[in-house]
Amino acid sequence: MPVAEKKTEAPKAFTPYQPAPGEEYMNEKQLAHFREILLGWKQDLMEEVDRTVRHLQEEANNFADPADRATQEEGFSLELRTRDRERKLLKKINETIDKIDEDDYGFCEACGVEIGIRRLEARPTATLCVDCKTLAELKEKQLGG
Repeated sequence: MPVAEKKTEAPKAFTPYQPAPGEEYMNEKQLAHFREILLGWKQDLMEEVDRTVRHLQEEANNFADPADRATQEEGFSLELRTRDRERKLLKKINETIDKIDEDDYGFCEACGVEIGIRRLEARPTATLCVDCKTLAELKEKQLGG
């Protein structure tokens, strides 16, 4: 029986940041807030990887029936594909933490405007503002991507 698939969404267990009036965007408090979110997300993903490894080791049966073996292999394949997506996400989380360390976090890579605290809380690894992301998705759709 496969392990329940865990979504690779940002963790929801944090208090939304409430900036003070006139507070500078991406100050130390805000950067610390996002670092905490990212580190928590990374920890959750690492724990899921450990659970998968244990599950694959515990459930590795050599079924005599080809249908049973195929079912087990399909389940393992699905888990491994999920873990591969999570591995890529871990890389992106690490890159984002590096951006925070370099004081280069929270600004759109395409146009340079603020991405926004709420968008970053929803997707802490976002690199584009909503407008640029929308434009990129429209271009991709038009090109048949």
